[in-house]
Amino acid sequence: MPPEELRGWLRLIRSPGLGAKALLALIERFGSAAAAVDAGRGGWKSCGVGVESWDAQQALDGERIERDLQWCLQERCGLLTCADARYPARLREIAHFPPALFWRGDPDLLALPQLAVVGSRNATPQGVESADGFAAELTRRGLVVTSGLALGIDAAAHRGALRAQGLTVAVCATGLDRVYPAAHRELAQQIEGSGLLISEFPPGTSPRPEHFPRRNRLISGLSLGVLVVEAARESGSLITARLAAEQGREVFAIPGSIHNVMARGCHQLIRQGAKLVETVDDILEEIGDQVGAWLRDAVPVPARSGSAPHRLQAVLDALGDKPSAIDELVDRLDMGVEDLNAALLELELEGLVASAGGGRVMRLGKAPARR
Repeated sequence: MPPEELRGWLRLIRSPGLGAKALLALIERFGSAAAAVDAGRGGWKSCGVGVESWDAQQALDGERIERDLQWCLQERCGLLTCADARYPARLREIAHFPPALFWRGDPDLLALPQLAVVGSRNATPQGVESADGFAAELTRRGLVVTSGLALGIDAAAHRGALRAQGLTVAVCATGLDRVYPAAHRELAQQIEGSGLLISEFPPGTSPRPEHFPRRNRLISGLSLGVLVVEAARESGSLITARLAAEQGREVFAIPGSIHNVMARGCHQLIRQGAKLVETVDDILEEIGDQVGAWLRDAVPVPARSGSAPHRLQAVLDALGDKPSAIDELVDRLDMGVEDLNAALLELELEGLVASAGGGRVMRLGKAPARR
């Protein structure tokens, strides 16, 4: 995009009181953002846009616009407008879609099929493990994992995708020159390196309560469906699920213990018609016809009658025929607790292991033959 046109888009995006509908009407009427900026009071009035909006646009801080421009011209940064063919088609389908998205990383990811994984900021250890394991497996199957960079389930989903060397998109509720929460600065850098961060908010925008529902509508709008891993009854993740249903997306939920308050939101969704999910295959059954050739088994996954990848096979072999404690497995395998828990979750999702109580796990059925 030529700098003058980019500058025009930035002025329109920052114009106080100029909503998305009016912005798009101006660009359609005058053919470009730069022409819309130069159209004058009369031109804006002819589009039904009040002269006060024109005056506010003219009063914008020019230095602020130039800083925005320089941010967009950085390597691996930019602005993707709805006039660009790369603008995600699924996002165009939703009501009040953003006219433009600021991005850091690889915007080509927006053309790939996405599955949102969301949940509580106050996740339980089991919830974190589930989000990590599901995200890793979803990326192995060829999907991009999309979430909101928040604490808890969101972060676990991003990390699971990265751990599996998969692709992940973080939708942010701030300008992309800052990270919220600040504790996720390193995670954001990792996502930028191999994935994508996007926001409809220009650089310098701080987190505000009203920004998060707007972010949530983009998470669901970009995705084929939304998987809720853990959520309390009043969780923001339920807003994302509701938006997904309104947008015609699939809604999935992982059940939990009746004693876990973080499972009650998922149980509520299931009662309302969300699909109960125990394995990744439950998700693929619903969305497989929408992604067609995109789905793949880039890394073989364990199956009840098949064979497990080497790392998972080693865990199965170490389990033997009797329940084993986690610390015993750590010693036998010389594997970190985090990696072991991730492997056990993958095996549990495929029905090969189960909890035996008291911090122990057991193998189910006949183990696959060693490679």
